[in-house]
Amino acid sequence: MNIQELSERIVRDVREGHREMRYAPNAYISREEAAELAGTPDIDALCDGADYISTKLVGRNVDSCSIVNARSGLCGEDCKWCAQAVRHHTGCNTYEHLDDESILAAGRVNAREGIRRFSLVTSGRALSDADVDRFCETYRKLTAETGLYLCASMGLLTEAQLQRLAAAGVKRYHCNMETSREFFPTLCSTHTPDDKKATIRAARKAGMQVCSGGIIGMGESMAQRLDLAFELAELGVDSVPMNILNPIPGTPLENTPLIREEEIIRTAATWRFILPDKSIRFAGGRMRLSHESMVRLLHGGINGVLMGDMLTTVSNDIASDRILFREADMIF
Repeated sequence: MNIQELSERIVRDVREGHREMRYAPNAYISREEAAELAGTPDIDALCDGADYISTKLVGRNVDSCSIVNARSGLCGEDCKWCAQAVRHHTGCNTYEHLDDESILAAGRVNAREGIRRFSLVTSGRALSDADVDRFCETYRKLTAETGLYLCASMGLLTEAQLQRLAAAGVKRYHCNMETSREFFPTLCSTHTPDDKKATIRAARKAGMQVCSGGIIGMGESMAQRLDLAFELAELGVDSVPMNILNPIPGTPLENTPLIREEEIIRTAATWRFILPDKSIRFAGGRMRLSHESMVRLLHGGINGVLMGDMLTTVSNDIASDRILFREADMIF
């Protein structure tokens, strides 16, 4: 396989709107080509090809975002990776609602620092109608005060609830598929991939963009990571966060061996070939990577970054992130 020629073909096909019928829906390469890419001994050629696609199709501007944990803990689901499940004894903070002033203060910090997107994240399977209405009021205040591009991650909401969020100013909804359809049942039994897909489709009907990705390093195979990327391509999502498992004491995955940095780099680069014109972003777990690996990832398919969390870490992280972006020839 000539990886550079494949990269050039993908860029040309995306720009011309051409897809081979033998490929998975919304994909520009076959599953066989993806597997060959992920296993190539020439990881530099793989990353250079991914960087070429990313630069040509999504550019060198950092697609930045930040989140606030607007409801924490007390979740009744059984996702094995998660600190917020009530059945996992992790000692995480628990609260029903973060107060509006704390949320607005975080929004102001993000706007001042130039972070593009801002999301409220809530724990739990879904929100009640009353809670949705409460957060809609918060979003209206954020719109009035900050002008940020607003996102939400609030579980398996109904189309009617999502429509209310959209009317309040939410432009993008986040609902991770998390992992491949095949591997998901080994990690969670209280909801299914089809539940998540229904939420994604409902968010689309409500007029929102969709952010959906997953977590790697939970024991899945490379083939299952590629299956996830192809499913995200089929769903036509706009943004793909790539989280790296940070095993949390008290969760069933607490003793999971850390995924190797080379595996992370290979995964991100191959995802770029499968999702050539989507925003693929560093999300949870990136801070355990070496500086060299983060630069390689930004020169290997990644174009977005989740920056900070809550109030006290946003500004602290931005200074080091600005240095990282400059080294990777990214514009922030």
